[in-house]
Amino acid sequence: MDKNSIDKNQLNGLLNEVSRKIGVPPEQLRKELEEGKFDSALAGMNKSEADKFKMAVNNPKIIEKLMSTPQAKALYEKISGKK
Repeated sequence: MDKNSIDKNQLNGLLNEVSRKIGVPPEQLRKELEEGKFDSALAGMNKSEADKFKMAVNNPKIIEKLMSTPQAKALYEKISGKK
């Protein structure tokens, strides 16, 4: 795994934090995301945000690039309380 890839523990931590923030059990959110359903994730977004999100998730290279940015890593550390 290259140094910019997110590992499984980071991904699980991020999933748990998102789950907590949107009020959806982590198992349900993971299942929906794995099935390509984003109902819970999109429920609190306005149409413009939801459209951008849908476009991004349909392109795995965009997701990988976004998740490996310093800003994404810093956000993960902030919401997870890790340093």
